[in-house]
Amino acid sequence: MRQIHEILRLKHQNHLSIREIARSCGLPTSTVGDYLKRAEAAGLTWPLPEGQGEKELLQLLIAHPAPEPAGCPALPDWPYIHKELARKAVTLLLLWQEYRQAQPEGYGYSRFCELYQRWAGTLDPVLRQVHLPGEKMFVDWAGQTVPIHNDRDGSVSKAHLFVAVLGASNKTYVEAFEHEQLAAWLSGHCHAYAFFQGVARVTVPDNLKTGVIRPCRYEPLLHRSYQEMAEHYGTVIIPARIKKPRDKAKAEVGVQIAERQILAVLRDQRFFSVGQLNVAIRPLLTKLNEQPFQKLEGSRNSWFETLEKDRLLPLPATAFELADWSKAKVNIDYHVAVDKHFYSAPHPFIHQQLDVRLTDQTVELFAQGKRVAAHRRSRLPGRFTTLAEHRPKSHQRYLEWTPSRILEWVKTIGPDCARVVEKIMADRPHPEQGFRSALGIIRLGKAVGHSRLEAACRRALHFDACSYASLKSILENNLEAQPLEQELPLPSPNHENLRGAPYYH
Repeated sequence: MRQIHEILRLKHQNHLSIREIARSCGLPTSTVGDYLKRAEAAGLTWPLPEGQGEKELLQLLIAHPAPEPAGCPALPDWPYIHKELARKAVTLLLLWQEYRQAQPEGYGYSRFCELYQRWAGTLDPVLRQVHLPGEKMFVDWAGQTVPIHNDRDGSVSKAHLFVAVLGASNKTYVEAFEHEQLAAWLSGHCHAYAFFQGVARVTVPDNLKTGVIRPCRYEPLLHRSYQEMAEHYGTVIIPARIKKPRDKAKAEVGVQIAERQILAVLRDQRFFSVGQLNVAIRPLLTKLNEQPFQKLEGSRNSWFETLEKDRLLPLPATAFELADWSKAKVNIDYHVAVDKHFYSAPHPFIHQQLDVRLTDQTVELFAQGKRVAAHRRSRLPGRFTTLAEHRPKSHQRYLEWTPSRILEWVKTIGPDCARVVEKIMADRPHPEQGFRSALGIIRLGKAVGHSRLEAACRRALHFDACSYASLKSILENNLEAQPLEQELPLPSPNHENLRGAPYYH
């Protein structure tokens, strides 16, 4: 604006030529000439009227373009040109060629481009950028919140507004959430895709910590669940550059429009739940998308139907299921603790840290990106969910022994061995408490042979010494081969010092 003031001053006060003014202001002569022609068409002279600000001066210059020379060709249909540019593979060169076919004496290509850029510069910011249909969806949280009143205790919380805008048609989606945490952020994306009945190839968010763990212009690090959602829908997440609001101008303007045309309308209403707020938002959102553009033909809905709807990627067959990612170390009992429940992992991963993916229904364990275990989620705290194949082979063999199987096995050794094991299990409060003794006895049979073990069991039964330790002692001392001692009645010897029963009568 200062240059325009200076151009008018040098022209009318100092009476300099266009070339001299251009040299003094450091501008092209064509720009200086254009400004002077616009000022003449607007009736501006020097000095300017007192109190005329820069904004009013700019509006006067834009409203009064420089007059074209006599006999100049008619201007192209700029709204049509702008709309056609939104179509895939359509360029200004192609549109200029079509224009010259209809107007053989029309403008040259460079003048055509110059006039279009000048016209496009007068559009509202929400329509200034040109995006290919189906290419981008811009998302952001609105800065303004909505109070939610609790009718029970009178407390007031805040509802947060999620806004999504398609790049080509500017169709907008708005939904309120209780918070701005990851679950709400991802749900907003999923609901927006469902609202648009398709998925844009690129999703452009801000660098909010909920979705972007480490902002970077070249390789931003996304939250794992956010990346997983993008892979599920076939889109790619490209966060806007830090401190570059023009990268997400659609979202910025979409938020502004949502605040002005939705939240401002609802400013005097009291809401007692987020669901009630969303019910009030829906008709206003429909009205917003059906509202005609100010400087272009059509509306967001009409542009969406004609330009963008068919260019979106199809929705996946199943809805995205939110997963929480965390890390857990495999304990020595080859289990990890997840939400106060213990889930088994393959025993080779003992003492290693695994990635845990937790959903409402499943628990999955990953090692270096590869899934190594999957369980159905349990809500029982302190309990264990174990898969047999995760145990070491020795543990699997041990757990395969049941009371009935042990008894069947010892019967193959001999009846006395079976009686010893039955007695051991019967003497314990629970049969499983005798497993170790029974398995030890079976191992003794493998070491010394079934015949020796059967003989040792016979001797143990005779002396009522049914235990693993007694049998081991008998075998180590080769006592199983000794004859069993018989309890024979001994005759009473005759002796003068012996007193019989009559003595006590």
